[in-house]
Amino acid sequence: MSRQDQGQGPAVAVVLGAAVWPGGVASPTLARRTDHAIRLWRAGEVQVILGCGGVGRHGPAEAEVIADLCRAAGVPEAALRREAASTSTEENLRFARPLLARLAPSRVVIVTDGFHAPRARLVARRLGLQVVSAPVGAPLTLRRIRAGLREMPAYLWTALRLWR
Repeated sequence: MSRQDQGQGPAVAVVLGAAVWPGGVASPTLARRTDHAIRLWRAGEVQVILGCGGVGRHGPAEAEVIADLCRAAGVPEAALRREAASTSTEENLRFARPLLARLAPSRVVIVTDGFHAPRARLVARRLGLQVVSAPVGAPLTLRRIRAGLREMPAYLWTALRLWR
């Protein structure tokens, strides 16, 4: 969906996937992202939540876990969509694109962690998607610092790869 194709449909939160732990439990990252999307939905800022992510190390698919958490929080099935095949940020957005085209959203909001949002926006722009991001706030921990540091070379690698 390019800038010219931006529709008048619902605002959509695209929740980028993160790990599912053994037993189908959402990792803290996936739970935080999903909770943030639910807050956006409750506030009326989005009308549809599109969960992204396939099966990683443990099933079920990340998109299914996102949908389960949303339903448990009172989000109706009619407001949920799933992209359950992707295994990376780029695939999350690439595989979500046809679903977004059908929805013709008025706005696309990427829901991910703050350190991940710049790379996600970069990928979205390269795919022709007009997006804004709604970064998830979380306490600073050693794990999050490591993830943020890992994101720097990932951003550079993505930028170089996409500009070829």
